Amino acid sequence: MARKSAPSPDRDTERFHEDAATFTVRGTDQPDLERGVETIREVVRTLKPKPGVYRMLDARGDVLYVGKARALKNRVANYTQVDRLPNRLRRMVSQTRSMTIVTTNSEAEALLLEAQLIKRYRPAYNVLLRDDKSFPFILLRADHAFPRIMKHRGARKAKGNYYGPFASAGSVNTTINALQKLFLLRSCNDGFMARRDRPCLLYQIKRCSAPCVDRISEADYGELVRQAKDFLGGKSGAVQREIETQMSAAAEALDFERAAMLRDRLRAATFIQGSQAINAEGVGNGDVFAMATKGGQIAIQAFFIRGGQNWGHRAFFPSHTEGLEEAEVMTSFLAQFYEEVPPPRLIMVDRVLPEADLLAEALQEAAGGKVEISVPQRGDRRRLMEQASRNAVEALDRRLAETGTKAKILRELAEFLELPDVPQRIEVYDNSHIQGTNALGGMVVAGPEGFQKGQYRKFNIKRAETRPGDDFAMMREVMARRFGRVQEEDPDRQGGTWPDLVLIDGGKGQMTAVRETLEELGIEDVPLIAVSKGPDRNAGREHFHFPDGREKLLPLNSPVLFYLQQLRDEAHRFAIGAHRAKRSRAITASPLDEIPGIGPARKRALLLHFGTAGKVRAASLDDLKRAPGVSEAVAQTIYDFYHPGG
Repeated sequence: MARKSAPSPDRDTERFHEDAATFTVRGTDQPDLERGVETIREVVRTLKPKPGVYRMLDARGDVLYVGKARALKNRVANYTQVDRLPNRLRRMVSQTRSMTIVTTNSEAEALLLEAQLIKRYRPAYNVLLRDDKSFPFILLRADHAFPRIMKHRGARKAKGNYYGPFASAGSVNTTINALQKLFLLRSCNDGFMARRDRPCLLYQIKRCSAPCVDRISEADYGELVRQAKDFLGGKSGAVQREIETQMSAAAEALDFERAAMLRDRLRAATFIQGSQAINAEGVGNGDVFAMATKGGQIAIQAFFIRGGQNWGHRAFFPSHTEGLEEAEVMTSFLAQFYEEVPPPRLIMVDRVLPEADLLAEALQEAAGGKVEISVPQRGDRRRLMEQASRNAVEALDRRLAETGTKAKILRELAEFLELPDVPQRIEVYDNSHIQGTNALGGMVVAGPEGFQKGQYRKFNIKRAETRPGDDFAMMREVMARRFGRVQEEDPDRQGGTWPDLVLIDGGKGQMTAVRETLEELGIEDVPLIAVSKGPDRNAGREHFHFPDGREKLLPLNSPVLFYLQQLRDEAHRFAIGAHRAKRSRAITASPLDEIPGIGPARKRALLLHFGTAGKVRAASLDDLKRAPGVSEAVAQTIYDFYHPGG
């Protein structure tokens, strides 16, 4: 079921009422506890005991904290009693210069809106779920006579059945491969299927039933789809018994070829169930969350159970948790987690949450019914929770070990590259093109906690003065656009978007291009390093070029060298991937895309009817009117587009 998110206060003015900057104290932006308390007291005078969400803002208007309340007046007034506040909240109050208030109809609505705003603004004093990638799902489409099975990320807009979430793309790919062997469902897109006049390789290796060339009837394919839905919906045992019965019947009828095919399908079903790393019997659909704490850090281990099957597990490491109760961290984590992921009816946690009933109420609309948040006490569920707890402890131990190693490497990196301090944000740049075509630049971001994939950016090379194939000019354009924008958006460098180190994949030429571009923008204090491969372009003999023309080398077995190679290779991977996607879109682009009012469905219908875009262009008005799915008005639009003179 598709996730329904909380309404945005910017879009739904009837449901929420927002007062922009209720009160502002003029003066310095330096921390001042007295001014912060004065701000909050002025806001409290305007509030009523209604449920809602409040935002605390600093002098620049950046969001410091987002909170929700059953009674706004009472909750916000607590911040004026500074003697009762922990040091963390005192610091927040001392920076507060204005507040924004949003009223809601209930506390449950306020909880959903709070999670939405935290994900939007990433405030410095809220618990943050640091996970930049959306979860993958399996999609069984329902907009074709022969439905396609595929991996899906992002908004669930396509018509069909969604199964997930899965913990990783790898677990989805493995499951889809096994499901293709089990149910022989097609994975190709509609255009590829329509062009086939003979089965592809997947049919030969028994991973598709070849509906494209009528090797299976629509009714028989529909039966396979039904079995797939049953299997993914939790009826795997019934599906296996059904296949076993069919296999026995085929063997008795001496139809050994069909019996062998059914045997292979049964093995695929066994593989899927055998690949489950945990015992999830008796759970049905549910998520399991367990927390571990150590060294001031928190890990939350999640297991995703659907239809009694384990669809993967993942560890999360929420940030900004200092001084907070563990139950409060877990509640905030769950609210943000289910902002993007459709919740199941059962959520199991390893501790009692004071706001469990409120959270369950907030999630029930998205879940399509009542949500239960429980702490397992006995039986299979308790054993499952204990396994999740062990995984959480192990994940946190690995995290602490990696963090210690990474901190040491970053210290050595700062020393080798002569940086003033250990870098917290490293930006790495690379360009990709083929003889100047489909050119773009890529930027990846890394820090003490690893790659920050939500911060990655790509820059389509589009300036007229940038000559195709000129790598130096491309790098100048990328740098001018990147740093020109950050100068506008964060001129005081307080937003965490300015890099502490810029790495460029290239040699002296790229370094010169970047240095000159930044100097033209008046930026001379951002550390720059260019990385070029050594003789014969051998990895391990990289040269590190400084802005002043100096070069340095690192020993072959240096951990710092290996780390810098990782950064360079990730930028290279990202830039090439973005270039390939852009090139693929250009290859598949059609002249029909330029006609106003012609969407994918009509374009597909026209191509299937006429064969090529050229034949559509040459068609008469009467021929266009006879095309399926094309009305007289649309036919006239197409004809006029190609024949502007009438």
